[in-house]
Amino acid sequence: MTTDSGLLPVADRASVRRATARLVRRDGRAFAAALALNALAAGAGLVGPWLVGRIVDEVRAGRGVAAVDRLAVWILLCALAQLLLARWARYVGHRFGERTLARVREEYVDRVLGLPASVVERAGAGDLTARGTADVSTVGTTLRDIGPELLVHSVQALFVMGAVFALDPLLGLFGVLGLTPIGLAVRWYLRRARDGYLAEGAATSEVAEIVAATAGGARTVEAFRLQRRRTTASRDALERARRTRLYTLRLRSVFFPAVEVSYNIPVVGVLLVGGWLHGRGAMGVGAVVAGALYLRQLTEPLDMILMRVEQLQSSGASFARVEGLARAPRSDASGDWSAPEANDDSHDRIDVRGVRYAYERGGEVLRGVDLTVRPGERLAVVGPSGAGKTTLSRLLAGIDTPGAGTVTVGGVPVAALEPERLRRQVVLVTQEHHVFLGTVRDNLLIAEPGATDDALWKALAAVGADDWVRDLPDGLDTALGENGRATDGSQAQQLALARVVLADPHTLILDEATALLDPATARHTERALAAVLEGRTVIAIAHRLHTAHDADRVAVMEDGLVTELGTHEELVAAGGAYASLWRTWHGDDTTA
Repeated sequence: MTTDSGLLPVADRASVRRATARLVRRDGRAFAAALALNALAAGAGLVGPWLVGRIVDEVRAGRGVAAVDRLAVWILLCALAQLLLARWARYVGHRFGERTLARVREEYVDRVLGLPASVVERAGAGDLTARGTADVSTVGTTLRDIGPELLVHSVQALFVMGAVFALDPLLGLFGVLGLTPIGLAVRWYLRRARDGYLAEGAATSEVAEIVAATAGGARTVEAFRLQRRRTTASRDALERARRTRLYTLRLRSVFFPAVEVSYNIPVVGVLLVGGWLHGRGAMGVGAVVAGALYLRQLTEPLDMILMRVEQLQSSGASFARVEGLARAPRSDASGDWSAPEANDDSHDRIDVRGVRYAYERGGEVLRGVDLTVRPGERLAVVGPSGAGKTTLSRLLAGIDTPGAGTVTVGGVPVAALEPERLRRQVVLVTQEHHVFLGTVRDNLLIAEPGATDDALWKALAAVGADDWVRDLPDGLDTALGENGRATDGSQAQQLALARVVLADPHTLILDEATALLDPATARHTERALAAVLEGRTVIAIAHRLHTAHDADRVAVMEDGLVTELGTHEELVAAGGAYASLWRTWHGDDTTA
C-alpha cells in the first residue's frame, strides 16, 4: 500500500486484483454469460478463413462454381452468426459493467462517509473530489466499454492462435515467435505505465485541491492580496500536471508505433514457412492461405487488446486510487465496547488529561490541558483569540488526536471511536454550515432518516426556524440550493442546528455555532437547544459571554492552558481573568 501525495492511500496491484475479483464474483452469472457468448462469437469468426482455404483447395482440385458458392454461403452465415453473438455479448457485458460501476460508486460514497473527520481534513477536498469524479468515471468507462471489448477481443485472439496451431503446429510456433517483439514492447510499457498514471492522478488531485482552496477562500485571497501567490501555486501545480501527462504521452508514442510495425512479422513468418513446407509437399496452399488469413485476422483483436491495455493502465491507476480509500486510516476502537447509555454517568463523562497539541509548521497550541466535563453539564469555554479554544473543541470531537495526553469519553479515546458511533456520541457544530441540494426535508433527514414530519417541525421550532420554513411555498418540500430557494447564512445555520436536534447526540460542542444569528436570536436558540437537549452534555466555545453566564460552569483558557474553572458567580467573585472579561463585555461588575 502506498500513499498518494502523502495523503490518502493508493491500493497496490494485489489489492486491485482482489477488488476486481470481488466485483466479478458479485455478478458472476453475467460475467460467465458474457464470456460464453464471446467464445461462441469468436468460434463463428474462425470458420471464415478456414472456408476460404477450402475454396482455394476446391478450385485447385478443379471443382465447379457450385462448390465455391456453397462454401461462400456458409461464410456468409458464419459472419452473420458472429455479428449477432458479438452484439449479444456486448449487451450482456455492458449490463454487467453498469451494475458493477453502481457498486463501485456506492462503495466509494460509503467509504468517504466512514472516514474520520481528521483524515478528510488532511486529505483535502481536491483529492477526494478527483477520486470521486475523474477516477470513478475512468473506472466506469472501463467497466462499461473497455472491459467488454477487451473480453471479446481476448477470446478472439486465443481462438485465432488455436486455429493456427490446429492447421499445423509448426505454423503456430512461428506465429507465436513472430509475436515476440510485441511482447517485449508490452513488457517495456507496462513496467513504466502504472507509476506514470499514478503520478498523473496525484498531480490532477493537486490541481483540484488548489482550485478548490482558492475558490473557497476567494474573499480571504482578495482581502490579503494573495492573488499573485495563489496564481503562482496554481501555475506550479499545472506545470507538474503537464509534465506527468507528457511522460505518459511519450510512453504511448514509443509503444504504439513499435507494435504497429510488429504486426506484420508473424504473417510474413507463416507465409515463408508455409511456402517452404508447400514446396516440400508437406502442406497444401489452402492451409498456408488460411494460416496467413488467421494471423492477419489476429491484427484487429490484438490491436484492440493493446489499445485497451494502454487504457487499462490509466484505469488501473484510477481504480487503485478509488480502492485505496478502503485502506485509509480508521479508528482503533475495540469492537467489544458497548455504546454508552444516556443516563450512565461513567460512560458519558469526558476526561482531558495532560493534552498537548501543535499544528504542522506551527508552535504548540495546547500545553498540558486538564479538564473533566460531567454528564449533562453545560460548560462554556472562554478566553482571548489564540488561546486554544477551537483546537480543544476539535480534540473533544475526535477530529484531531492530541500529540500527548488523552481525551476520553467513558474511558475510551474519542478519536478511537468508530465514525458512526462518534457522530452519535459527540457532535461539533461550527459557524461553517452547508445547505445540501434538495428540499428542506432532505436537509433535515440527513441527521435522522427515519424522522417523522412532526419530529422535523419540532426540531425546526427548537432553533427558531419553523416560522420562515412555514412561509416557504411548499414548506418542508421546498427545494433549496442553486435551482431552488436561496438561504442566507442565519437560515443555513438554523438548519444545521435543527439537524443536531434530530441527531440527539450525547455531547454537543458549539464553536461559534450561532455566530451568524443576531445576539437576541442566538441567545434564544442556545437556550432552546439546552432545553431540547436536557440531560445531554453541551460544551460551548463562548465568544458572547451571555453563553458563559447561562452555563453550569465556565473554563477560562489562556495561552493553551485552562487557568480558571468554576461557575459564573465564582469566577466573577474571584476577580481573575474571567471577571476582567465579564466587566469589559458587560460594562460593569454585575453578575446578573
